[in-house]
Amino acid sequence: MDNFQIETAQNVSIQQNVAGIGERLLGYLIDMLILGIYWVASLFSLAAFGIDSDSGNVMVFFMVMGIPTFLYFLLFETLWDGRTPGKAALKLRVVKLDGSKPGFGSFFVRWIMRIIDITLSSGGVAVFTILLNGKGQRLGDMAAGTTVINESEKVKINQTLLVNLPEDYVPKYPQVTIFSDKDMQTIKTVFDGARRNGNHNVIVKLAERLSGQMQVQPVEKPILFVDRVLRDYNFYTQQ
Repeated sequence: MDNFQIETAQNVSIQQNVAGIGERLLGYLIDMLILGIYWVASLFSLAAFGIDSDSGNVMVFFMVMGIPTFLYFLLFETLWDGRTPGKAALKLRVVKLDGSKPGFGSFFVRWIMRIIDITLSSGGVAVFTILLNGKGQRLGDMAAGTTVINESEKVKINQTLLVNLPEDYVPKYPQVTIFSDKDMQTIKTVFDGARRNGNHNVIVKLAERLSGQMQVQPVEKPILFVDRVLRDYNFYTQQ
């Protein structure tokens, strides 16, 4: 599968790796295995209470066996940020084409289109459209404006610039989006080298240049300011 480029709300271009057809199929098989285990466990549990489809407890049987199976993909993707257990195991996730998180409406469209993509065609329509589309989209994705990405193989920015940020991280300088990935890699290399070698003058000059280009007046010490710039850039490019 090819990479595709997305634009964040801050007009920063990043790429995402589209999940391959083999990865998606394996994720689907994992989900079906989980459902199979659930069905077997549920059948034994219901049988222990004398409940089956021929007994007078048809509604209970349907609620236990049918509803969780029917809503499995919709509920997991909606409540787990575009993931099912199968997708999570392979680090796959459903995203909008612009990189944002899909809403319930998008997940619902994907789910309802499974009838055509997978159920009625035994997956043939999904495989055909994914292979031809180039953005990893089956019909449900095309209708919902979504795709499935592989988060374990994100683009160069995550391989070279990634900084672990806490979930409640609040950025301070949106002006960092004026820089490119190449600019930030150069800044990070210079900063890391100066910090490692204790070269404070280089860090001071780097901070002055950054603040001038960003047209801001930092209140932090130079070393904290440059570190904040790197973290803020990561925050905006990861959204």
